[in-house]
Amino acid sequence: MHTLKSWNADPVKAFKEFVFTEAFAETGRRARADGTLRVLSEQSAKIYVFMFNKVAGWIQEQGLTFSTTGEADLLRFIGRTENNKPVLNSKIAYRYLRLLERCYEHLAVAPNPATQAILHIDRAHIKKDEAGRSLSEDQLERFFNALPADPPRRRRSTPFDGWKRRRDRAMQVVIALAGLRVSEAVGLLVAEVGRQAALDGSIELTITPSEKHDTSHEHTVTLPREGVDELRPWLEEREAMGIPGQFVFPANLAGNRLTRKTVYVQMRATFERAGLDLERSGGRTLRNTFAKRQLDAGTKPEELKDVLGLALERSAADYKLTRVKPDPTE
Repeated sequence: MHTLKSWNADPVKAFKEFVFTEAFAETGRRARADGTLRVLSEQSAKIYVFMFNKVAGWIQEQGLTFSTTGEADLLRFIGRTENNKPVLNSKIAYRYLRLLERCYEHLAVAPNPATQAILHIDRAHIKKDEAGRSLSEDQLERFFNALPADPPRRRRSTPFDGWKRRRDRAMQVVIALAGLRVSEAVGLLVAEVGRQAALDGSIELTITPSEKHDTSHEHTVTLPREGVDELRPWLEEREAMGIPGQFVFPANLAGNRLTRKTVYVQMRATFERAGLDLERSGGRTLRNTFAKRQLDAGTKPEELKDVLGLALERSAADYKLTRVKPDPTE
């Protein structure tokens, strides 16, 4: 039985025991169409555990316990800043509070400090987050036209000369056309690339948590023919070079892993060559663009959730809110 005493003694353990139960599902706001409870999948539970661990760690740092953490403390947690910038945007902050609200509700804590905190931030009219950025069809085409180098099949130099530019080109195309996170792209393994092309020339990429960010979920996404036409020649060149290891886009001839910073620098250079605004330019903008195009084409949020490897359907629906930013003026 869950008691405040056990949550104070080891909140992380108590939450892990709680999150997979029907009791946790009963605190949810939505049920399935047939009225049954939404018991969490293992992937969704992993996200909640990750979030709760963050809160529990902060509570301990503050010298508090779960039961002595009040409304003001929770507002301090979601209001944290680093380098004068909020650690959590308002949407994520609400999700943290909602998760804690479910815990306190289950434990019959009254008044519920998380509920009070939610009401407080509603009354304070917290500034809405700036909508994520996506690219228009014209901007996306210009991005592709500004990619580094030519694909391997069109190179005119000595064998393998300039291979990193062709690696960067293929990687940026895959990120844009498959909606991958940068962490998923740098951690993409050769074994995760489908070998058999469909009739339309597309292939499947099976993204697993291996070598990715620790919150990545296994999912399968289709890379269209245009992306395959860039990826396949690069994989052939990579094999001909004899690069060891399994990374599709290795950092060097030793097959080591690329850093996300390197990807950011190379991608930013493509944005600059394309004449696009450099603010918030990078992999997230390409992922936003992919997701919004999917939604505009009729893909439902629950389907897009699986395509992107997200834990929550509402996270997929949020991509509809992304906005195209005008090109910079001279």
